[in-house]
Amino acid sequence: MTVRFGQQAKSPWSVRPLAAAFVLAGFAAGPAGAGEVALTIYNSDFALVKESRTLSLQAGANETRFTNVTSLLEPDSVVLRDRKDPEGLRILEQNYEGDPLSEASMLRQSEGKTLQFRTVNPATGAVEIVTGRLVRAGYDGGGNGYAMRRYGGQPFGVATNPLSPIVELKDKILFSLPGQPLFDPPGKDAILKPTLLWRLQAAKGGERDVEVSYMTGGMRWEATYNLVAPETGDNFDLVGWVTLENESGAQFDNARVKLMAGDVNKVQPAMAGMVMAMKSRADEMAPQVTEKAFDEYHLYTLTNPTTLREREVKQVEFCRAARLPGKRFYVYDGAMVPEYAYQGGMAQQPDLGAQSNPKVATMIEFRNSKEAGLGIPLPKGTMKMYRADSDGSREFIGENPIDHTPADETVRLAVGNAFDLRGERRQTDFKVDSSRQSATEAFEIKVRNHKKEPVEVRVVEHLYRWSGWKIALSSVPFEKIDSRTIQFKVTIPADGEKVVTYRVNYSW
Repeated sequence: MTVRFGQQAKSPWSVRPLAAAFVLAGFAAGPAGAGEVALTIYNSDFALVKESRTLSLQAGANETRFTNVTSLLEPDSVVLRDRKDPEGLRILEQNYEGDPLSEASMLRQSEGKTLQFRTVNPATGAVEIVTGRLVRAGYDGGGNGYAMRRYGGQPFGVATNPLSPIVELKDKILFSLPGQPLFDPPGKDAILKPTLLWRLQAAKGGERDVEVSYMTGGMRWEATYNLVAPETGDNFDLVGWVTLENESGAQFDNARVKLMAGDVNKVQPAMAGMVMAMKSRADEMAPQVTEKAFDEYHLYTLTNPTTLREREVKQVEFCRAARLPGKRFYVYDGAMVPEYAYQGGMAQQPDLGAQSNPKVATMIEFRNSKEAGLGIPLPKGTMKMYRADSDGSREFIGENPIDHTPADETVRLAVGNAFDLRGERRQTDFKVDSSRQSATEAFEIKVRNHKKEPVEVRVVEHLYRWSGWKIALSSVPFEKIDSRTIQFKVTIPADGEKVVTYRVNYSW
């Protein structure tokens, strides 16, 4: 059965005819038959949608509609391809109707027409019908709040008009709707969902197996890791989840889903994405997600098809590992130096950096290696850490974001500040020799451990006065981290204290 469009659809994305003299007689019109759906999702609110459908066309010009697309579709990204005859089918004109049937859109289409409005008499409470001519719809597409946040405006295909409606009522002008508008029933060609309207040129008639792809906003994913430690020790059990969110305005049934990993350039919107999968050494079940290198990125595939409903948040377990060896250590960064100090001009100020931060940070790190049970690309995400209590319950101890991490790299997590560790940093000397353009500064740093076991603390110092420096004396060996940072590694006994002293010479 074929359907003919009674009127050229009006759309803010309408394309002007390529050839005004083109004969449009004999247009066959009909919906595209549904087929397989594949999604490649990126974690910055967009996705690539690929659908295979069957079109029943005649040779020459055809008119058809492609329904159930998203309300955040990017019209200029649409690609239509005949699988068997790529040169035998092309789009002459495309209209994107991203604003389906609604009260606002019908008001816009009714400008200049006489409408009935349902009102309630405030004095009697009776329902009354009044008639007026709609001079201006005052159409406001309303839009999708998600699209406004992520795309900086309204969804693609939604026109807006910030002006108020104008209704001519009993020879008077009213700058609002007098009541609820009543419309005639829509025709069978009414567009109920976002739709692509195509004028196609086919080299031959018959059933055509086509693939349609387009970019859309409103879809994203992220990785979340749960690390669970036993009551003592830092060998973690790791479980990872992929969280998929669909706010695109469309539902995808039994879709094959891939997740692109890496920092991919995109003009609108900008994006970066990644996901991971791994197989637990203790779990012989088939993995939920598989991974492979793809161009400069990593591509991860959900093993089984899944349905993504509109406004749905779905989780899929994608990794599991047992007894992942971690290492706990502590960092004391005692200097409290303003950011502008690193920009120069502060070398001779005596009290710069004299303040002391007492907090000692708790850190956990592990190697992303095969020996540790990983050794695969880890996606950007959040790692949540838990520890088992003596009663068997698990308690949350901190979380930290991680960036995309290749195999054989170290993952370092900041858990929080240690309750039983305290630091103290004191400036013991500062001298400036202006004639020689030099300065000397000395510090005493104390870290106290109130735990019942020894701990390793990395004492970090920032040489913020000038880029030219030399450590003249130190009580503990140091290592250079970068051009203005050094680190002392010290082990503090149980219920003990460690003192670090050093002197630095600056020259400029």
